[in-house]
Amino acid sequence: MTAPESPRVLRMPEVAKRTGLSRTVIYEQVKDGTFPKPLRLGPKASGWLDSEVSDWIRAKAAQREAA
Repeated sequence: MTAPESPRVLRMPEVAKRTGLSRTVIYEQVKDGTFPKPLRLGPKASGWLDSEVSDWIRAKAAQREAA
């Protein structure tokens, strides 16, 4: 039996690379509620759950397919 995979946290450079969005656009979409909110990791550090970013990407692909 394998252990469940622990959640992976992505930092900004990886989120930008995976989504193709700039830092500015990511934070604008977070503010608008159209992109997942980051987790506070410390006083000056934040990150996103890999699963939430992946879900966002899948939702964008589904929107494209529906159009």
